[in-house]
Amino acid sequence: MSFKHQLRFLVLLFFGVLVNAQNKLFFVSPPNYELISTDLHIHTVFSDGSVWPDIRVSEAIREGLDLISITDHLEYQPHKSDIPHPDRNRSFDIANAAATKKPLSVIRGAEITRSMPPGHINAVFVQDVNKLLFPDDVSAGIIEANKQNAFVFWNHPNWARQRPDGIAKLDPLHEELIGKGLIHGIEVANETIFSDEAITIALENNLTILGTSDIHGIADWKFKIPEGGHRPITFVISEKNESKHIKKALFEGKTIVWFKDLMIGKEENLLKLLKANISVSSITYEKNEIIGKIILKNLSANPLNLKYTGKYTFHEDGSVFIIPPYNEKTLQVKTLSRKKSLALPFEVLNAIIGAKKHLNLTLVSD
Repeated sequence: MSFKHQLRFLVLLFFGVLVNAQNKLFFVSPPNYELISTDLHIHTVFSDGSVWPDIRVSEAIREGLDLISITDHLEYQPHKSDIPHPDRNRSFDIANAAATKKPLSVIRGAEITRSMPPGHINAVFVQDVNKLLFPDDVSAGIIEANKQNAFVFWNHPNWARQRPDGIAKLDPLHEELIGKGLIHGIEVANETIFSDEAITIALENNLTILGTSDIHGIADWKFKIPEGGHRPITFVISEKNESKHIKKALFEGKTIVWFKDLMIGKEENLLKLLKANISVSSITYEKNEIIGKIILKNLSANPLNLKYTGKYTFHEDGSVFIIPPYNEKTLQVKTLSRKKSLALPFEVLNAIIGAKKHLNLTLVSD
């Protein structure tokens, strides 16, 4: 681990919960990348939300997000008699102005609201939201969003109001839209719900994996942020913290979802993340002992739930244990003979790479 990462870990370890609550590090970025924290599904009073757009900006900054998109419903406008707005770009304009000279980017977006199929569809990195409004045409808004080079994804495909069994599944219209390259991603986590089936759909159709808050009320209340909770966040593994690079990475599927204590994503992306967020010490032995000590450090804000799958046993632990956020774990490994280095294979039980499938990760002592 570099001196920079050592220093960062000590600071985070010392300040603990205070650091997590004060807009600091969620996860260490993989080498040569920026890890961009995003929420691409947010509502305001300009559709069916409860707050003004500048409040969404303030919430995101307080929580430490890098980028958000205000995605108010185009068709569903329950407050329009109180807040008439013929320009559907208005909520973005207010939020974008509120974020000026602040550590947050706001991108233009919208939610195309349909019954199933295709259900609700988000388009972000849009140029003009007004042009997506086609109340009587199922697919026209999606087609127009693609003409504007937007990133388009399917919202809450397991939403019980549209899927009473809670099972995400493809209808022929979804297959057509995906086949034509008009849908690029899918939510596997939305607000408080999660879908193994949506992960399968993403992997089988090369769709980007996303998690969003879909927040309508107060984020602090919904996700218990003052008590240490967090909204669902999509981390984008980007070459730079710039819109064009973030958009490119979204299209390339370089994302990881942080949902409750779960980390969800394609295997190659989660491997990058975990390798950057776990440090492994050298193996040491006490005099006259052949029980090796190795220290594992968790550099992230998320607990690591590990299951050892190798041939050795531990002196003080079973095969399953948790390393809390910004904390460390000393393993005493009964190696039977003195080793200069040791490879320890684990299943990361809260790292999801498929339906009921967890990431396998080997940690090697220095």
